[in-house]
Amino acid sequence: MRRRVRKRNDDIGFRNLMFWTGGILLITVIVFGITYAIYNSKVRNEARVSQLNSKKIGELVPSLQIVEENETEAASVTIGKTVDEIKNTEVDDTNNDTEESNKQLEEVALPEDKEDENEQIREETKKELKFIVPVEGKIIKEFAKDNLVFSETLKEWITHIGIDIKAEKTTVVKSSEAGVVKYIKNDPRYGLSITVEHDGGFKTVYSNLLTAEFVSEGEKVEQGQTLGTVGTTATFEASDEPHLHFEIWKDGEAIDPNIYLK
Repeated sequence: MRRRVRKRNDDIGFRNLMFWTGGILLITVIVFGITYAIYNSKVRNEARVSQLNSKKIGELVPSLQIVEENETEAASVTIGKTVDEIKNTEVDDTNNDTEESNKQLEEVALPEDKEDENEQIREETKKELKFIVPVEGKIIKEFAKDNLVFSETLKEWITHIGIDIKAEKTTVVKSSEAGVVKYIKNDPRYGLSITVEHDGGFKTVYSNLLTAEFVSEGEKVEQGQTLGTVGTTATFEASDEPHLHFEIWKDGEAIDPNIYLK
């Protein structure tokens, strides 16, 4: 009895062993098959990628050749130069960039208030004009632009845009400030006259002259230089004593000479 039981147990153990052994073998085969399939797929993908990379490299080769040719050409240009020439070329390029930047800055319009400020600075830096008395003598008729003075010659009240300085006939008349002789002419009212233009928009007029042969139109004159002599050629002032009729103008407007004379 015991032998039968033992034999039955042995058969059951053997069958169990065979079952588990077969299961393990089956699992091993399945795992191996899956592993082989994965590996085979990976190999095919890598081969496909390799082919694509080879194709792309083939397409890129011409571009790389062009880049290399350009670099070679640039290198061949530089190789023939000395170190100083290369430095000079770089300096020239820098100067060109700087000049272009300065040009662009110059083309930028300044604001109106900035232009006014610059204009004021330029005016202030100009030479300050100091007019001298063109002839020594007493002022017998004052500047009267906004009021009237009586004319002994015309026997009426008139405006007077200059001053009359009493002086003997043939007295030398000097330039009140340095400038350029603009006109020498016979004025129908104030007789033989000389006009001198100065810096800053100023001009001076010397009238009722006897002579004006000391200077010519377009001539540069210095302050104190002889222009002519006192006379009695002014028809509007024929009844007055010999004198110089003297005017100062600023930007086209007659102003009182006493403001500037020293």
